[in-house]
Amino acid sequence: MSSNFTIAVTGQSLIKHDTRGIDAPGFEAVTSILRSADLAFTNFEGTIFGRNGGWPLKGSFYGSSEPVVLDALKEMGFQALALSNNHAFDLGPPGVMSTLEEVEGRGFLHAGLGKDHAEAATAGTGQIAGRPVALVAMDGGPGPDFMYASDGGDERPARPGVNRLRLNQVLKVDEVAFEQLRAIERQVGYTRMDLTNDSQPDDPPVVGDDEIGIARALFKCADCFGRSVKIDEEDIQRNLATIAFSASEGRLTIAYLHHHHWASNWYQVPDWVSTVAKRCIDAGASMFVSHGAPILQPVELYRGRPIFYSLGNFIFNVKSEKSLWTAPEIWESVISVCTFGPENRLQEVKFYPVIIGGDEALSDGRLERRLVPQRVAGPTAERILGRFADLSRAYGTDIRVSEDVAILQMA
Repeated sequence: MSSNFTIAVTGQSLIKHDTRGIDAPGFEAVTSILRSADLAFTNFEGTIFGRNGGWPLKGSFYGSSEPVVLDALKEMGFQALALSNNHAFDLGPPGVMSTLEEVEGRGFLHAGLGKDHAEAATAGTGQIAGRPVALVAMDGGPGPDFMYASDGGDERPARPGVNRLRLNQVLKVDEVAFEQLRAIERQVGYTRMDLTNDSQPDDPPVVGDDEIGIARALFKCADCFGRSVKIDEEDIQRNLATIAFSASEGRLTIAYLHHHHWASNWYQVPDWVSTVAKRCIDAGASMFVSHGAPILQPVELYRGRPIFYSLGNFIFNVKSEKSLWTAPEIWESVISVCTFGPENRLQEVKFYPVIIGGDEALSDGRLERRLVPQRVAGPTAERILGRFADLSRAYGTDIRVSEDVAILQMA
């Protein structure tokens, strides 16, 4: 293995429109970057309404797409898709089966979704430009238990769904508040069986001695008030084993996580995410990629391997009049191009700034203006890359900006 191998990684792709035929120089510059890489990877943030049908399982934030959007992603240059996310189950098991059918029919390398748990938890593998590659994709929710894949048994059929990394949000309270909650728990007669019934019958959260579970919420006695996330050790070990096995076969292994356990400040990376990322790399992953928080978050270099805490949005076909999506940062991101040498050693990382819809879309938020990302230059590029470099500096990452491109300085 002597030649270099490049991977282009983007923000998440919530795509509902056929973007083929869109003629914009900035978009052409984006597709040129993707097609020039040996492998281009994104998270397909959705589910396919195909021949298996399905029914909406959500309200206003429900979304599904026609199969043609996969052709659009293919034409852009993508060859690999993570399928583990909060929209993967929006049509239920029929949508899962249609998504798998359409993705596999187009030859995408994919992971994170399956007809049962065994398939959903399996790494997607392939030989790309002579390099053996693997993708392990997880979703951390929060989401209902029934969206996650399960294997069948003697009296229970298999359930199609998503590969899970089980997480429980924990609310930290001080000792006074904790004892008040303990008193409430006793006075209303709340038991652990009630907690099971308030969750899902086959998904009771594990409650420690210094924790209280009431109506799906976990409270932990702590020195201060705050929020944290409890990682299920069995789930993380299972996914780490898959990563380790793929790496042991000499595959360049991408570890992927989608989650919505964001910090109150979207720019802030929760500590637990860093823990998961570094455990994945310790297990053998060549890179860690995450989406969920809808903005660009820092990049960190750990043991010579990149951690992309969130690359924000690459395609985001939602109506921007929703109050959540008015901030310009929602529509701005970067394409990361990583170059790996022999033995899957990282040699270089470059970042190309993009805005969904280009500069004009920042002042004109109509959806038709915001169908595809466009590469930007000049002051806009300097602003996006400068903010990204500033955020990453807190993680010891040195990023230099020059001529509308940022380069991560290797140690």
